[in-house]
Amino acid sequence: MTTLWLGLLSGVVFGFLIQRAGATDADEMARAHLMLDGRIPQFMVAAVALSALGLFGLQEAGIGRTMVLPISIVATGLGAVIFGIGWGISGYCPGTCWAAAGEGRMDAIFALLGGFLGAFVFAQLHEVLIPALYLPTSLGPLTVADWLGNPAATILIVVAFSLATWAIGKIWGKPAEG
Repeated sequence: MTTLWLGLLSGVVFGFLIQRAGATDADEMARAHLMLDGRIPQFMVAAVALSALGLFGLQEAGIGRTMVLPISIVATGLGAVIFGIGWGISGYCPGTCWAAAGEGRMDAIFALLGGFLGAFVFAQLHEVLIPALYLPTSLGPLTVADWLGNPAATILIVVAFSLATWAIGKIWGKPAEG
């Protein structure tokens, strides 16, 4: 029962932070994608870092666990394309969509309905899609540390990614010179 309350509390806090960062506003998201405002990308990197620390803490406390799922090149690529198209059309990713719907934004409510429809269609086609798209290009369970073969290299990549995102956030909001 503690896990349920912890999940609910962290979800409410994350929703509040998403809203405060501006990620529940499709116009703000568009500004981030057009590289006019770096606040949302910076928020996203901070959210990933804090989530990783939180997950590590939960695992150390014996409450949380991770499960590395197999990676499939075709299924992941196709999922990324569908995700990108949905984000581009609606202006929301799935997490920000829920928070924006909670604010009462009608466009987010329609995006949620589209997400439900997509999930329903996938559930109906799941038995056909897995053997056709997922299994032929499955690489098995693979993590960045497995791929690089060195935990220190993984830390270096995480630090480099974080620094690059911080720099992008600083550069995006600056007006062009000239």
